[in-house]
Parts: sequence; C-alpha cells; structure tokens
Amino acid sequence: MSPVTPIAPPDDEQGHPGQTAEQAAGQPLLPLAGQTPPMRADAARNRTRLLEAAARLVAERGPEHLTMEAVAAAASVGKGTVFRRFGDRGGLLMALLDHSERLYQESFLTGPPPLGPGAPPVRRLEEFGIATLRHLAAHRALLLAAEPEACRRFEPPPRRLALTHLTALLREAGSGGDAELLAHTLAGHLDVALLHHLTQRRGMTLERLEAGWLDLVARITRT
Repeated sequence: MSPVTPIAPPDDEQGHPGQTAEQAAGQPLLPLAGQTPPMRADAARNRTRLLEAAARLVAERGPEHLTMEAVAAAASVGKGTVFRRFGDRGGLLMALLDHSERLYQESFLTGPPPLGPGAPPVRRLEEFGIATLRHLAAHRALLLAAEPEACRRFEPPPRRLALTHLTALLREAGSGGDAELLAHTLAGHLDVALLHHLTQRRGMTLERLEAGWLDLVARITRT
C-alpha cells in the first residue's frame, strides 16, 4: 500500500466491457501493496528503522497517538526525513500495514477460488466482501488512524483497486446498470469507519455484517 504509487487517471479506473476482474484490477497503474520503486541499501535501512520506531510507538501508545514528530524523535532523525520517506501520517500508517495489505490483495487477485480467479463472478463478489470485512476487523485501529480526510478518502490506491475489482466483477456477472456506481454502493458496506460504528457502537457481530453483504450482493446482481 505504497503512498508513492502512481495513480491512474479517473478514466482508466473504470475498466472496459469484456475485461475480467484480473485484467481490470491487475493493471500496472494499480499495483499490489509492497511494490515500491527500488531503493538504495542505505535508504532501505533508514526506512526499516523508521518503521520499527513507528511500530514501537503504536504498540506503546496506540495508532491514534502516532505523529511524524514522535517517529523522528524515536528514530533520531529530522522530521523532514520522515515526511520525505512516507509523505504524511497516512502514508506512514499504510506502510505499517503493507504486509497484511499485500497478502489481502494477492488473495483476491491471484489466490485460489472462490475468492481468487476461477470461480463464478457472483461467488467471487460474495467471498471478496467477507474477506474484506475480516481484513478490516483484524486491522481496524491502524486503518481508522490512516483514514484520509473526507474529500480524499476515495483516492488511495488500495481503495481504487477494490473499486476497480468490484466494477469488473459486476460487469463479468452481467449485473446490468451502471457497474461503477454499483461498485461504490457495494464498497460502502466495506468501510472501516462503518464497521467500527456498527460493531463497537451498535453491538453488531461480524457475522451479521457478512450476512448483510451476501444479501446486498444478491440484490444487486439479481441472484
């Protein structure tokens, strides 16, 4: 989930009729997490040192208290070094989530069916939502802390990748209607802030949210 990954122009996000989910979601402009440009050995060591310092601070204080200044002090570097490496606080938190995010993305792009290629598109939609809800629940605190401001929350590459994947699966399933808008409707159910509200404030179980996802997919795909 690299903060320096180039992002496709909006027109490239929509996919094209006839594309499979992998052809649409696997475009190089929306790569997997962890695919960062090669860096020098000293730069890689510095990045690792900063991430180790950030991980210690998260373990001690929680992600909501993580700041760029605190990481710089813990790693004994200037604050500008942290900003140059990660862009902003959200980029730093995304870097901490990189490994789990990469495994999650690989599971639906190249993993075994029914989540990965080879299963019918509606079945894959069902499994994608369940896998995503469990991923969000497992990393809720870090993901909440990394949420961008409201006007930018649909811009991060991982979210655009998920929307591209959903759009392609809906087209492959022949669901009809505006597949891109329907993908946004589905993605609204897969939101970490919503998951936090429903599970922590409303007392809903993850199983209830998973059942709601299956019902939503059935209604949208008319199955």
